[in-house]
Amino acid sequence: MATFQYEAVNTKSGKTEKGELPAASQAEALARLQEMGLAPTKVEQAKAASKKTKRRKGKKRGKKGLGQMEISIPGMGGRVKEKILTIFTRQLAQLTSAGLPLLTGLKVLERQEKDATLRRVLGELSEVIEGGGTFSEGLAQHPKVFNKLFVSMVKAGELGGVLEVVLDRLAMFMEKAMKIKGKVKAAMFYPIAVLVVAVVIMGILLVFVIPKFKDVFADMLGKDGLPAFTELVLSISDTVRLNAIGTMCGVFACFFTFSMIGRTKYGRYILDKLSLFFPVIGPVVERVAIARFARTLGTLINSGVPILQALNIVKDTSGNVVVARAVQDVHDSVKEGETIVAPLDASRVFPPMVISMVDVGEKTGDMPQMLEKIADTYDEEVDRAVESLTSLIEPIMIVFLAVIVGGIVIAMFLPLIVMIESLGGAE
Repeated sequence: MATFQYEAVNTKSGKTEKGELPAASQAEALARLQEMGLAPTKVEQAKAASKKTKRRKGKKRGKKGLGQMEISIPGMGGRVKEKILTIFTRQLAQLTSAGLPLLTGLKVLERQEKDATLRRVLGELSEVIEGGGTFSEGLAQHPKVFNKLFVSMVKAGELGGVLEVVLDRLAMFMEKAMKIKGKVKAAMFYPIAVLVVAVVIMGILLVFVIPKFKDVFADMLGKDGLPAFTELVLSISDTVRLNAIGTMCGVFACFFTFSMIGRTKYGRYILDKLSLFFPVIGPVVERVAIARFARTLGTLINSGVPILQALNIVKDTSGNVVVARAVQDVHDSVKEGETIVAPLDASRVFPPMVISMVDVGEKTGDMPQMLEKIADTYDEEVDRAVESLTSLIEPIMIVFLAVIVGGIVIAMFLPLIVMIESLGGAE
């Protein structure tokens, strides 16, 4: 029998009480607390039990032979692809909805899972549950695989006794998030591909083609007779060709500096703010951020996660510092007993329509459904924004490529024009 630590409110006195309670499971602990006239706010397995579970897991791992040793390479393991995790969540939701016990469902999925990392994690989750722990406690031990959103929703489902419903909502959330991310990636594939082609073409021209023209121009006109634009292109060609290592180091230094700036708090804030208001790309980033905010918050509240905890999770999973700051302001406002609308409006990130819908949802007590409607609306907006982004980027990238290649071609033809003009003047 395990020991559970609890925090609960005494329904008669209204005071908060803390203590420990022996029980076979978390559900039994919750039932006993209610029988005692307490309203539980937090029930977790005692750390001592968790340590015993870990020791049992360590003994089981110690029994592996040399042929079963797992080699772990730093930076190459520990994570699971989003698509694989989404499929696992959907399968587990279907199994639990069909009435299959959670532990049995995990073992079934472990046997059929092809991804080595997820298969190992599922085995460890099964061991935690067999040792008397909860599913959410097992998930929390693997933060690289299951984020705070996943763990908190599962924990809320366990406390409310609706784990299968929460898993289904979580699977739907992950499927829609993956769908949006896939559309954005597809829209960005074309400009990135064109940019790569442009860089390759420029490299070939600067390293192999232009130097041959330089020798011809030196014999025909000499260095003094070359136009300024042609001399500029030839100088760039010499720099790239003769200092290839230095050029690559310079490019790498630029990318490294940009990356380091993005890792600082202020630098990340500036980059995220620019991404929201940048022409062409900004509308897509803004709609994705709003859809993600509304979908995450609505799903968490609908699953029984307390509003303050839900806002903290939304802040941590927003992916944009500007949105995260706005959510932090909302959290502080709600904590002080104020409304959600005022800080959302002050952030200047959320459009008036979103603020109005949140205001209506807050006043009518229908916030989760209103947030879901906002998310659905902005999912459609993302589709339209991605289509317009694709239609705008195509001509922009074609013009960009034409300017780069055309500029080099013009620079090579300018000396010929000068030579023809000088021959015409001599006659």
